Amino acid sequence: MNRTSEIIKVSFIGIIANVFLSAFKAVIGIISGSVSITLDAVNNISDAMSSLITIIGAKLSAKEPDKKHPYGYGRIEYLSTMAIGIIIAYAGITSLIESLQKIIKPSDPDYSIISLIIVGAAVFVKVALGLYTKASGKKLDSDSLVASGKDALNDAIISTSTLVVAIIFVVTGLNLEAFIGLIIAIMILKTGYETLEETISELLGERVDTSLSKSVKNTINSFPEVNGVYDLIIHDYGKDRLVGSAHIEVDETLTAATLDTLERDIAEKVFNDTGVAIAGVSVYSTNNSDADVLESKAKIKALLPNYPGIMQMHGFYKNNTKKVINFDIVVDFDAKNKALMRDELTKEVSSLYPGYKVNITIDYDYSD
Repeated sequence: MNRTSEIIKVSFIGIIANVFLSAFKAVIGIISGSVSITLDAVNNISDAMSSLITIIGAKLSAKEPDKKHPYGYGRIEYLSTMAIGIIIAYAGITSLIESLQKIIKPSDPDYSIISLIIVGAAVFVKVALGLYTKASGKKLDSDSLVASGKDALNDAIISTSTLVVAIIFVVTGLNLEAFIGLIIAIMILKTGYETLEETISELLGERVDTSLSKSVKNTINSFPEVNGVYDLIIHDYGKDRLVGSAHIEVDETLTAATLDTLERDIAEKVFNDTGVAIAGVSVYSTNNSDADVLESKAKIKALLPNYPGIMQMHGFYKNNTKKVINFDIVVDFDAKNKALMRDELTKEVSSLYPGYKVNITIDYDYSD
């Protein structure tokens, strides 16, 4: 299955459906003088534009990497989703202004049975389109399609509200048009805000999904030479473009040739199992046969419960000849005074081993 082609197909269906719906609703809205139906028609046009932007974004993001952009163009999909969010927000603002004007200067609409039937049919079309687009977006891992699907489902709710208001007016003469238009505008603005918020968060760089990070670590740990995996960082350059790096703990007796083979095998297996391209594997060597080193490691590890912000210690290295002790600590992002905590632990370890130079590196909880 070609992901880009599938995204374009789903978006093209969305364009056709929304253009037809918009045309029908615009005619009905103008004839009946209904502000809510007219706003619904405008919203359908914005949905068609969203689908068009999704197509453009999918095509551009599929471009091959080049010298200027060696990691490819995958992040264009995030920009296209942001553009959709802006369009939705703009539609919400214009709808809000129109509704407020109608509240200040109200006028009664003139509905017909045919117009109500068409609006009712539009509800079913929007529900089907929304469910189809959202499901396709999740299947294809396309934020743009998911956003369009959510917007279509919101439209179904909006159209239902419009239909209910029209029926209430026909039956009772009570005109709630402008007030429902105001609610519609707020709903549109909410969808636009949520779309922009989610996309900006992704562009800033979010924490890697727990299931993915655990899968990568499990794959690396499956090699018998690996005693532990730490500092896994995965960079997102767009869908299907994940690049990662990790530290592994291995026995100090492994040769350079063995390590070279191990790193190549890890990169190949991780990519085949998870789709993550491992760009670098750094090595911590451990001495599991030296009783003194193991005892020192255990003593220092026993100090960690005194520091609630420290989640883990790894990369332990002790050289009795050079009088050096090195290790890393993984610190919770929410921990306060991280540097002070590191300094206090350094002093405590130094008091246990006078004459040794103690180097503690702060790592962060980048992945689960």
